[in-house]
Amino acid sequence: MTKRRVVITGLGIVSPLGVGIEANWANITAGVGGIGPITRFDATGINCTIAGQADDFDITQWLSPREARKMDRFIQFGMAAGIDAVKDSGIEVTDENAPRIGVYIGSGIGGMETIEKTTLTLTEKGPRRVSPFYVPMSIINMVAGNLSIMYGLKGPNLSMVTACTTGTHAIGEASRLIEYGDADMMLAGGAEAAITPTATSGFANAKALSTRNDDPQTASRPWDTGRDGFVMGEGAGVVALEELEHARNRRAHVYAEVLGFGMSADAHHMTQPIPSGEGAAACMGNCLRNAGLNPDDIDYINAHGTSTQLGDRAETEAIKLAMGDHAHNLAISSTKSMVGHLLGAAGGVEAIYTALTIDRQVIPPTINLHEQDPHCDLDYVPNTSRDAAVRAALSNSFGFGGTNGTIALSRCL
Repeated sequence: MTKRRVVITGLGIVSPLGVGIEANWANITAGVGGIGPITRFDATGINCTIAGQADDFDITQWLSPREARKMDRFIQFGMAAGIDAVKDSGIEVTDENAPRIGVYIGSGIGGMETIEKTTLTLTEKGPRRVSPFYVPMSIINMVAGNLSIMYGLKGPNLSMVTACTTGTHAIGEASRLIEYGDADMMLAGGAEAAITPTATSGFANAKALSTRNDDPQTASRPWDTGRDGFVMGEGAGVVALEELEHARNRRAHVYAEVLGFGMSADAHHMTQPIPSGEGAAACMGNCLRNAGLNPDDIDYINAHGTSTQLGDRAETEAIKLAMGDHAHNLAISSTKSMVGHLLGAAGGVEAIYTALTIDRQVIPPTINLHEQDPHCDLDYVPNTSRDAAVRAALSNSFGFGGTNGTIALSRCL
């Protein structure tokens, strides 16, 4: 069976740099940092008091207050991004095409805020005060479920939960559903809202987070010698994926083509990557094979680049293993330097930045890179965006449990 070609025709994004494509692209290419003090709760006593909050987000721009009250913040993010992706794609859902349009959106953690608040309600006020909407407010598949209900989408309805690789895995698997004929169009990506007391405390006590609390704008600094952990972000990234001829027939704008998808497992440690990078390298290699690309076909990598000592070094080694001598010719950047780490939403948001890089031929920078780690000796596009001819690019995501995902995007010819 010949695989059908898959393209990206719609984008929807909520991040610490704003809501929507244009606000995000203007800020990401200008090197604007979206990290600041945590204001969503009192972080006193936690050794990390900074995060990338989506402070400009107002769900009532997409949903009524009554509808929104039945959704955790991560579902609200996912709904907003999904609605915007549908609008950007220009698709009109009809009785005829609805069975061929599906949704594949996940989250790494899900409704943490709702779970925390409901646990307090149960403890302080008793079981009768627990909301009957508690479960559907917090479970991970309700972004996909609610979008499907809103638009009447009757195609595949799925969710992914693979920690920080969730968004990338969701896009890759949704693309395969289109490739092999299970759908003509899919909404895919990830959503996350884990800037909460327990999640922040847990990551902080695991010594995973930056403690550069007095200078939050410089806290996320991938590949810099002064990096001391990642910074949490929140938001959602959803793309509209579509079979190429389906998109051409309705004259949709194509941002990029999804050429390939690769996965692997480190099988090494609960949270730490293999120092050699072999697991992530296998993932990138699998993606290249699936795409029918050679290393020298790739011009840019949107790296996982979390700003941790072990992770940044391991990804550097992985890129060298996967790309060989071409690794030193690549432009590589971590947009997490500006938005922080959006956990399960990271892959969706970064796929959007990668698609826009291809569409607009501008590579976002890695900000706060002033003293480069000598063990991380590749071109990380330090501090300033770069005009460049980008034919094809990879977007990497690596998650707790050693789960890896890479997608390959290219210009559609």
